[in-house]
Amino acid sequence: MDLRQKNQAKRTDESFTLKDRLNEELFAKLKEKKREWERQEQRRKEEEEARKREERRKREEQKTFAELLNESDLDWRNFK
Repeated sequence: MDLRQKNQAKRTDESFTLKDRLNEELFAKLKEKKREWERQEQRRKEEEEARKREERRKREEQKTFAELLNESDLDWRNFK
């Protein structure tokens, strides 16, 4: 009987979450910090994508006609 009570008490202790153990103000601060980090990460990813697009655009502008022609999928045999 004593073992069963210990196991039951242990299960109830394990069912508590971090939110239950922290005070509400601290939990709210942690959640806000998490949202802030997620926003920063999203902003960083968007800036990285914009930078890559700009680099790709500049590279395309600098290509010569021969390079563009070589990269083209068009084949003159298809247009005979």
